[in-house]
Amino acid sequence: MEARIPKKTLADGLSILERIIPSRSSNPILTYLPIALEQGSLVLRGTNGEVDIEVRLSAETSGEGSLLVPAQPFFQIVRSTPGELIELIFAEQMQLISGSYRTQLQTTNPDGYPELSFRQPAGEKLPAARLAQAMTRVRYAASTEEYRAIFRGVQLELSPGNLRAVASDGYRLARYDLSVSNQSTRKLVIPARSADEIIRIFKDVQGDVSIEVGEGTLTLVGDAVRMAVKLMEGEFPDYARVIPQSFVLEATLQAEALRESLKRVAVLSDRNNHRVDLIFSGSKLEINSEGDYGRGREEIAVEAKGEPQLVVAYNAQYLIDALGPIEGSVKLSLSGPTSPSLVQAVEDSGYLSVVVPLRV
Repeated sequence: MEARIPKKTLADGLSILERIIPSRSSNPILTYLPIALEQGSLVLRGTNGEVDIEVRLSAETSGEGSLLVPAQPFFQIVRSTPGELIELIFAEQMQLISGSYRTQLQTTNPDGYPELSFRQPAGEKLPAARLAQAMTRVRYAASTEEYRAIFRGVQLELSPGNLRAVASDGYRLARYDLSVSNQSTRKLVIPARSADEIIRIFKDVQGDVSIEVGEGTLTLVGDAVRMAVKLMEGEFPDYARVIPQSFVLEATLQAEALRESLKRVAVLSDRNNHRVDLIFSGSKLEINSEGDYGRGREEIAVEAKGEPQLVVAYNAQYLIDALGPIEGSVKLSLSGPTSPSLVQAVEDSGYLSVVVPLRV
């Protein structure tokens, strides 16, 4: 069995798998890379127990079969080969030839490798890049605390014509809606780290990705990549009730100006809660902080309506994160000094974030 494949094609395919194949594992066989030869294709697979990926690459092939090679050495060898073409010869050992370089890798029988959990899509499709975009917009709000259970994931909600992504850690909420040509209705929660892999793999993919949900697994199928991720059990509590509906003050300003100002002022904020005070007064917004090393202050112009003066304290990083997905103008809607605040993109009606002020 032999295969000839451009180095760049193989290296790009391996880069998709490299992050999920562990260098060490309590199950050592997971540190190996399954490689299969099929007619006209080199098929690479990998899993970390939570995410399964298969990459299908076009190649000149002779014969069919499969084997396992140690993944990390193989990744390093392919990246460092001197030639533009790589030849793989499969036998008891796998020979790799590229330019003046030739090496042999020990191989292992693939029979003991766990079966991957791909399901056959039933025809439902979503735009790949838009799916990744929706998850990217909200990912920052997912909890990192082990005890937060369901909040350590990103919830996807499909309804006719709409896809919604939601994440929350109990102190903030991010929600993103986009229009899609979908007819089904369902909810599923993807672990945040698995969401990172979906974003990484599909964010630049043109065209659609087919999806299928079943037996606690989401399968996504693109042109050259199949991916299956284990889903979390349960769904988010009724998050709609924490989204404020009435406001005492609404202010509009440039998102980047506010974001950069917060970063500068927060340098001197309290190291425990990263507190910054936002003081709204007419058409001015003053941002203050005070910590062990001094005080920070900056003033920027806003368009505001409502209360003539209001002071609200936030964790600066939470507010900076909420502003992250916004380009252009941002609308801050404040329901009070200790009640949840709404952060919305003026130019993108699909995005909103809820940030709970600090109680001081």
